[in-house]
Amino acid sequence: MAISHRIRSRAPSADYWPGFVDAMATLLLVLVFLLSIFMLTQFFLAQSITGKDSALDRLRSQVSELADLLALAQLENADLQSTVASLSSALASAEDEQSRLAGLLAEGAGSGDREAVLLSELDEERQISALALAQVELVNQQLAALRRQLAALEQALEAAEAKDRESDAQIADLGRRLNSALAQKVQELARYRSDFFARLKEALGNRDDIEVVGDRFVLQSEILFASGSADISPAGQRELRKIAVAIREITAEIPGDINWILRVDGHTDSTPIRTSEFPSNWHLANARALSVVQYLIEGGVSERRLSSAGFAEFHPLAEGSGEATNRRNRRIEFKLTER
Repeated sequence: MAISHRIRSRAPSADYWPGFVDAMATLLLVLVFLLSIFMLTQFFLAQSITGKDSALDRLRSQVSELADLLALAQLENADLQSTVASLSSALASAEDEQSRLAGLLAEGAGSGDREAVLLSELDEERQISALALAQVELVNQQLAALRRQLAALEQALEAAEAKDRESDAQIADLGRRLNSALAQKVQELARYRSDFFARLKEALGNRDDIEVVGDRFVLQSEILFASGSADISPAGQRELRKIAVAIREITAEIPGDINWILRVDGHTDSTPIRTSEFPSNWHLANARALSVVQYLIEGGVSERRLSSAGFAEFHPLAEGSGEATNRRNRRIEFKLTER
């Protein structure tokens, strides 16, 4: 009762309430506007990343296809080079045979029958030579066309690889921007956490048996529970109602795109407990945390923003033994954190 009297004596006059409500409403409108801008930015950023990923996949598929075509073209080029070499060898053999026949023809100019035979063979060799030359010319044309195709494929491959590198750079930049946005959200949550803890301390009257340790708001168990019990005392219910009000207020101010929860942690001291209801400190710590969560839900706090955990005696705030140390280690902690 003394605590409640002190809180009422510190409460502001009702004359300030309309101005306070107007200020909070204006702040809420500004936060909703900023939230809308951020959500639109996140949506377009996500769409851009998705489009970049699809384009990059298509580009890499094209690069792979071009590389396969280039390998096939190079193989075909090697085959044509081998064909040219074979035809050139055949042409050289035909020209040698033609020269040999011409010599025989010159030697046997006095014999009409032999001359006719040699002339026929010479004509046949000339036809073979002409055919070989035509084939060599055709293969050379095919080689020239293939070289042009190879050059075009190499240019296309270089362009695709350059575009691939550019896409990678753009995706890396988008990743950095997204990480920066996430870091900003973490900083925003830290700011709301600090504001939340300040409101809790003020709502509870800046008591000596509550403290802020790092990113946690700590209440000694005696504020809420009798020794060895997980039932919230009437005095503890009054304090939790104040906490529920503070949680509802901060919930209305945190932007909806920040995915946060309030984790309620139960801790005991190192003194073991063995009762039919609580066989160990684990059972007591978990039961107390769950009792607080259930009471906050009854006080209007959203279930999706709450979780509970028990740590028994294994995460003390103070090392050692003694009543003062045990009292500090028997506690309920509130931690506003990302989901």
